[in-house]
Amino acid sequence: MAKFDVMDMSGKKVSEIELSDAIFGIEPNERVMHAAVVNFLANQRQGTQSTKTRSEVSGGGIKPWRQKGTGRARQGSTRSPQWTHGGIALGPKPRDYSYRLNKKVKRLALFSALSAKAKAGDVVVIEKFDLPEYKTKTVAAMLAAVGATGKSLIVAPEVDSKLVKSAGNIAGVKTSVATALNVYDILNAGKFVMSVDAAKKLEEVFAK
Repeated sequence: MAKFDVMDMSGKKVSEIELSDAIFGIEPNERVMHAAVVNFLANQRQGTQSTKTRSEVSGGGIKPWRQKGTGRARQGSTRSPQWTHGGIALGPKPRDYSYRLNKKVKRLALFSALSAKAKAGDVVVIEKFDLPEYKTKTVAAMLAAVGATGKSLIVAPEVDSKLVKSAGNIAGVKTSVATALNVYDILNAGKFVMSVDAAKKLEEVFAK
C-alpha cells in the first residue's frame, strides 16, 4: 500500500493514510496516458468550423464572357475557387471529432496518471476541506501552506460549491470530484490535492 502524509489546511501533518497500489502504485504507462490525453482534447473540439463551396456563395450565375475569341482563359462562373469572392475548394465543414476509448485503456491511463503524480511526490492529501464561507483567500492560503502553488487540481468527494467558487478565481487552479477525474487535468496540474474522503471515494469507485 502506498503511504501518504495527511495534512490539515494549515499545512501541518496530522496523520498518515495508506492508499491502494492498484491506483497509486502501478508503473505508469506513457503510451496509454498519451492516448487518453489525445482522446480528451479531440472530444473537446467543437467541430463547427465551416466554409462555403462554389455552390453556396452568392452570385456567379452567368458565364462572365464567351468561351472563345477573347484571349482570356475560359470561365464558367465568377464564383469558382480561383476568383475573388469565389467558393472555397476542399475547405473545412462541420464534423464530429469525438471518439471513444476502450474502458480498460481509460482505467489504465487514469491509474497511470495518478501513479505518476504519486511517484513524483506531487500528491497532497488534506484531512478535510473545511470552508465556512466563500473565501478565495482561504483556499489560496491552504495551497500555499501545503506547497501547491501554481497549477493545481483540487479533488473533493462530491461537489462543494464553496470550494469550487472560492478556488475559481485562482489562476491555474481547477476543481473536480473524485468520480469525474480525467487524465489531462491530472497531468496538466503541478500538484494533485485531494481530501481523505476523496481518496476513499477513488478507492471505492475504481479499486475493484
